Amino acid sequence: MKLGFVGAGNMGNPMALNLIKAGHQLKVHDLRRGAATNLLEAGATWANSPKEASEGTQVVFTSLPGPKEVEAVALGEGGILEGASAGSIYVDLSTNSPTVIRRIHDSCQEQGITVLDAPVSGGVYGAAAATLSVMVGGDEEAYRRVKPVLDAIGSNVFYCGPIGNGMVCKICNNLLSAGAAYLLAESLTLGVKAGVELKTLVDVIIKSTGNSRRLEERMPRFLFKGNFEPGFAAALGAKDVRLATDLGRELRLPMEMSNIIDQMCVEVLARGWGDKDWDILAVLQEEKAGIQLRIP
Repeated sequence: MKLGFVGAGNMGNPMALNLIKAGHQLKVHDLRRGAATNLLEAGATWANSPKEASEGTQVVFTSLPGPKEVEAVALGEGGILEGASAGSIYVDLSTNSPTVIRRIHDSCQEQGITVLDAPVSGGVYGAAAATLSVMVGGDEEAYRRVKPVLDAIGSNVFYCGPIGNGMVCKICNNLLSAGAAYLLAESLTLGVKAGVELKTLVDVIIKSTGNSRRLEERMPRFLFKGNFEPGFAAALGAKDVRLATDLGRELRLPMEMSNIIDQMCVEVLARGWGDKDWDILAVLQEEKAGIQLRIP
């Protein structure tokens, strides 16, 4: 397929590379041309704008930091709406606001462009390995058309219903992930302070009902090694939690625990940790407990 791709960051770059490896023709754009060097070397062509990236393509993707950036790239001057043709499909892989993607959908629909929201989960490792979960909302027929393309970036591709539902699923997932990160930190510091070796405690929980993918797969890569080079940046995680609490306010839904996590995210950002890995959230509890959760 002829594809466009806007956003060659930590997540976008490996996803775009996997599309090239799958045999698709790719035009790529990013604010920094240097971010796409490996993609150009792999056979992609450079586009000078989102408009140019979408011209002549069957499907154009965005992988961007948040709602503001997505809306500007999709609907702004020199954006996708100016370049995409009727009958083409625009797929947003970012974690976005359901309200914003529905607004973009309505604007594009007027020009015959179908919009799908398809946020992904699995971090940089999953993006590189093409094992991401992809949560798709929008027209089901359009979903079926792009499903073979999405299979090149994710091993778990879900159709979630009408436009915006993919974003809702992703926001709910990341809210739970953030809450689990902090609760795990509280639980593990409690066990260590009470005299259990951290590795023993982790081994027990992994084989018991308190296990989670975060404990079994993620923390051993990051927190337990003291490695905070971002697999998923804390600033993005904080943005996703805020999207969740904002959605709760839109729906007039009480979310007491979620708002506590939101404020912890505010503290992480206030400390200048936004560019650290999302596991940095646990360091707030480490400091309170006077314990570092590290496994040699």
